[in-house]
Amino acid sequence: MAGSASVLTDTSTLSRLDQGLFRLESALALLSGLAVFGLMMLAVASVGGRNFFNQPLPGYVDWIEQAMPLIAFMGVSFTMRLGGHIRMDLVVGLLRGRLLWAVEWLTTLIVLILMLLLVWGSWAHFERSFDFAAPLWSRDSSMDIGLPIWPAKLLAPVAFSVLCLRLTLQLWGYGRAFLSGTDRPVAVPLIESAAEVAAREAESVSGVRE
Repeated sequence: MAGSASVLTDTSTLSRLDQGLFRLESALALLSGLAVFGLMMLAVASVGGRNFFNQPLPGYVDWIEQAMPLIAFMGVSFTMRLGGHIRMDLVVGLLRGRLLWAVEWLTTLIVLILMLLLVWGSWAHFERSFDFAAPLWSRDSSMDIGLPIWPAKLLAPVAFSVLCLRLTLQLWGYGRAFLSGTDRPVAVPLIESAAEVAAREAESVSGVRE
């Protein structure tokens, strides 16, 4: 499973690119959180309308369908940067030095190839839905209030493309760590021990930095 991780920074080009991309990832993660909040408000409006006015919110399910890609995909690269995705830390945690970075590089490469295929497939899925000549530029729409579906379909290749950029930077980071033999590379998630996690959480709660 995923463990807590930290990402080191310095003044190198790799680290600057990492921090710049992280700002974009943070904005997308915030957008995902706002989508969750928006769905919560829609649920309140729909349930309130049904109970008090006998009239639920029209197209409630349609709006849920539109928001689901925001919730499911927009934070995936942000989580990857922080090392929050599920992985075999019990196995990886036993590795050290260049062997660790070689394994991380190889598994990251496999994930990158998979994500490139998903970008290609999800973009083709979007293109089948989008049409400049069609009303609202859409060949298909939701079943209740007729919302165009192509904006939701576009979110998948956009989010996956950002993830591909993140994986490319991590390949760079792991490759540089392998060549240099360092144990503290930048721009890649470093697994923290339970003691380190506890110390960082205590620091965040107390607001005191050494």
